[in-house]
Amino acid sequence: MLDLLMNRRSIRKYKNQELEKEILDKILQGALTSPSGKNKKPWELVVVNNKEILEKLGTSRGGASHPISNAELAIVVLVDPNITDTWIEDASIIATVVQLTSESLGLGSCWIQVRNRLTEDDQNVEDYVKKLLNIPEKYNVETMIALGYPDEEKKPHDTETLPYDKIHYNGFNKAK
Repeated sequence: MLDLLMNRRSIRKYKNQELEKEILDKILQGALTSPSGKNKKPWELVVVNNKEILEKLGTSRGGASHPISNAELAIVVLVDPNITDTWIEDASIIATVVQLTSESLGLGSCWIQVRNRLTEDDQNVEDYVKKLLNIPEKYNVETMIALGYPDEEKKPHDTETLPYDKIHYNGFNKAK
């Protein structure tokens, strides 16, 4: 598992290679095992594999969302905030499970933040995504995850450069 975490990097360029249904099924099965507060599962997933829609999602935040434009698919993570007050955490967990499962299956992924983000012309990205994907008003959109076979290589994280100074024991800034 540590190797998986050390190797997972944000991939922004993807091969023009179709993602097999069996691989997508495994990603979705993994996602549906995600923990959530009180097991309320307030999330919904929208799988987008239509190239025209991917292009439109890829322009929603300019350069920040461009990886979706050349991805084979995107998974949009929605949550119903009326189900639980931990909806941001629950959405983040399922999105992370999608990314780690994808990495374990040889795919690359990139998290594209939606909540609290604006389009290049200062419109709300969430409103844009909801309209484009016909998402009911009651849902909040947390993120879009671009997925595909990587068309770029990135070095794994280096244990020597991890920010160990971010770790505190028995209180903030206390030594072991």
